[in-house]
Amino acid sequence: MVRIRRQYIDTLSFSDPHSPADAMAFECHPCPRELPPLRRAVGRRLRTGFLIGLIATVGLLATSPIAPAQQINQPAQQVGEPAQQVVQPAPQVNQLAQQQAEAPEQLRQAAADGATYVAPPEQLVTIIREGRVPSTLDQLLALETQQKKIAKRAAACTVNIQINGHEAGNTQGCGVIISEDGFVLTAAHVAERPGLRVKLTLADGRSFTARTLGMNRKVDAGLIRIDPGQNQGKPWPHASLGDSKHLRPGMWCIATGHPGGYDIHRGMVTRVGRILSIRTGSIVTDCALIGGDSGGPLFDMQGRLIAVHSRIGNDVADNLHVPVHHYEDSWDDLYAGKSWGFLPGFRPVLGVRGNPNSQLAVVDSVRDNSPAEQAGIMAGDIIERLGPDVITDFDSLKQAVAQTMPGKRVIVRLQRNGEIKRLIVEIGRDTRYDE
Repeated sequence: MVRIRRQYIDTLSFSDPHSPADAMAFECHPCPRELPPLRRAVGRRLRTGFLIGLIATVGLLATSPIAPAQQINQPAQQVGEPAQQVVQPAPQVNQLAQQQAEAPEQLRQAAADGATYVAPPEQLVTIIREGRVPSTLDQLLALETQQKKIAKRAAACTVNIQINGHEAGNTQGCGVIISEDGFVLTAAHVAERPGLRVKLTLADGRSFTARTLGMNRKVDAGLIRIDPGQNQGKPWPHASLGDSKHLRPGMWCIATGHPGGYDIHRGMVTRVGRILSIRTGSIVTDCALIGGDSGGPLFDMQGRLIAVHSRIGNDVADNLHVPVHHYEDSWDDLYAGKSWGFLPGFRPVLGVRGNPNSQLAVVDSVRDNSPAEQAGIMAGDIIERLGPDVITDFDSLKQAVAQTMPGKRVIVRLQRNGEIKRLIVEIGRDTRYDE
């Protein structure tokens, strides 16, 4: 998101409302070792020619280094072995639909009739299937043409998401439409919480209203539904669905989004890269993500949606994406508007303690140098509201903190000695157990 300050490209932390009554006592996990650089297997002249071709795609090619203020530490996740199966090069749209016969209707629809699929020419079949580097000029030009076609189609279903009306400001991110009736995949930290009113902006500048549904914060997956009746009875343009369970390192991929927020003069931004590794809960690529990209789509080189942008790590080439099969696995709960979990190592924190048995959210103590202390909250204060949430007791305060992203600024309304006060607090992230 655009608004988030130091250490966050977007907001990524969530707390467990069932933890003890200490709003600070949360566990974080160490960061993994840095990824090795992607192996290059083509000469400098060939690489230079390819990069020049890639820059001529839709909008800008975001390749500038990410500033330290935009970097975050990625949570620890075990690196899994790459799957032995590979993505078939020939058109697999109908086969994908059959493989996902048990998937929700919206995802089956994306597999069957999505508009972003581009059948590759014969000379690219092996390159796309096995993640090879072009070895001839013809292959290089064919790959450039392929990614241009995909980028053009991806623009129609890549949306900017803006959440307005917050007391302390607005937030932005991205999403991807995956069904003709307007379901949108995004990152959980973009959607924030169920039931929020949001504005979606298409590449052509048209805006529509939508509502956030559920979110699986364990993997940073969120779901949004465009309000019905806004497209003159026409189906929404939507992405073709890929198979994120059968990817392999080295495969080419395309990231799209609106870094820094929607800009009608610039348009959608496209980045071309490769998969670096496959992890338990994420795909790692060298497609550089920037604030505002979160929630946008990652396509394979056949135009099929394989993941959604989540966050960046310690290196500019360490970009994490949520595989689409996590949305399928959690679909029923996402559709029902449920939210649960948190990203390992990224729990939000306020920094106050209180009695869980009290009928009011009375602050017993404030932790030194915590967000609460920096905002001016004191022992004895009775917290009545945190952002949009009404606080009735300390348990509801923990729930409200759990629903708020680290780095987000919210207004706290409280009673102090019979007087009503309003303070602005920036929700923090507990790092006491980080390495």
